[in-house]
Amino acid sequence: MTDILSYEFMQNALFAAILASIACGLIGPFIVARRMVFISGGLSHTAFGGLGIAYWLGIRPIYGATVFVLAAALFLSSLEEKKLSQNDLFIGIFWAVGVAIGIVFVHLTPGYAPDLLSFLFGNILTVPRTDVAVMLIIVFIVVLTVAIFYKGFVAIALDEEFAQARHLPVQELKTGLTVLAALTIVTLIQVVGILLVIALLTIPVAIASELSMNFRKIIVLAIFFGIASCLLGLFLSYSLEFPSGAAIILTGGILLAIIKSVKGIAKRSKSAYVKQEIGNPPRFH
Repeated sequence: MTDILSYEFMQNALFAAILASIACGLIGPFIVARRMVFISGGLSHTAFGGLGIAYWLGIRPIYGATVFVLAAALFLSSLEEKKLSQNDLFIGIFWAVGVAIGIVFVHLTPGYAPDLLSFLFGNILTVPRTDVAVMLIIVFIVVLTVAIFYKGFVAIALDEEFAQARHLPVQELKTGLTVLAALTIVTLIQVVGILLVIALLTIPVAIASELSMNFRKIIVLAIFFGIASCLLGLFLSYSLEFPSGAAIILTGGILLAIIKSVKGIAKRSKSAYVKQEIGNPPRFH
């Protein structure tokens, strides 16, 4: 096993998995609490347009994806600020148009056309060291911003009316959270691909929510289970020659099923114990 770690591509994959898990563990709970899963799906698919244009221009795809997703996040936030009722409509349009732009520019790229499936389903084993460096910068920005504005983000995620009553800058916080979600999506695209980004944003949070109701603990547990899912999935992918993105998501799904099953068994055992005690009350005389 230690021989595997001597390869640079595996070292890059490990770094990318850990960085992506930190980002999605920090932002995932806010996305779930604010019901931003559909917005995140729209942003992740919009990134495909940036990937395609970057390939066509001959620059790193992650740069194009970052610019495209950030622009889409700011536009969607401006729609919400204007209180337009067609947000879902625009998200759906961004979703479809982003993918279409990506397909067209990948098709127009001269020479060897890159494998579209590697963008859609991810291939963490091909992440270069330069992209790991970009991911490190993005994750640093996400961690620093969440640390500074944590209380404000929690307030708008759990009770927006309370945040307004406290005169917090609600709209600015919502825009900031959407931008952080966009940056997190960029880090996840190379790990699990555009189609599976939502799964890595939500499955570790679902597992953490089974174990705690405390928001801080949910964030810590989501990071832990994100890293566990990525590393276990990565080694399963390497050992069984499975697609890495699918292996990571399936590992997370299996962990969630195991924890829910164990919790269900423990709950039924406790209920059976209580019924037994009530059915046979102690005699005091």
